[in-house]
Amino acid sequence: MEMQATGKSKGEWIFHGEFHETIDYLSDHVRLLGFNPFCHKVEKTDRDNIYKWHFRVTDPQNNPFDVLFYIEETQELLVTLPEEYHGTDPETLPDDIINRHTIGRKITWSHYPWEKDVDDPKNYIFEGKAFAEMIVTPHKPSQTLVDFDLKIDVSFRLYPAFRIIPEHIIRSMTNAGMSFIMQSATDKMFKSISRDFGPVQQA
Repeated sequence: MEMQATGKSKGEWIFHGEFHETIDYLSDHVRLLGFNPFCHKVEKTDRDNIYKWHFRVTDPQNNPFDVLFYIEETQELLVTLPEEYHGTDPETLPDDIINRHTIGRKITWSHYPWEKDVDDPKNYIFEGKAFAEMIVTPHKPSQTLVDFDLKIDVSFRLYPAFRIIPEHIIRSMTNAGMSFIMQSATDKMFKSISRDFGPVQQA
């Protein structure tokens, strides 16, 4: 049985570090995903800002699934300019003006269409699509707020043992279970970061 599942996770986290320190840390894509308990490996491809995520999970019968994601990372400064600069091309503004009025940064992960077929159902390898945003803003002195929002879509083939369960029940269970697993993994990831970065707490 072919299945499509969607999982979501989100949360707000306070990093006990300055804004620029937190941005530098969160920009290390490979290190950050290494704290996700389901992440087997993260590799940088030969294309700029394109990464390959390799996640490994198991079903209730302990059968393994490998899910591969190709992800493009982009970053965007969040700037609020005074009225006197409205209508001005941001590219022409001096760096000191941009820095003075920067209120945060947005880190985006989005699905990158890979030209080669990723799926290998016989070996239970499937392609996933991931979309995430991290809005990073100064919070209090020596604290930075990170607003994290992630969505993952995966198409896969169920093992025969699951085919006796009605399809609509399987779909409902799969989506709910995937979101639960993802939220738990996200929480563990951010809590684990504190061992490396310093105190990180839920907002």
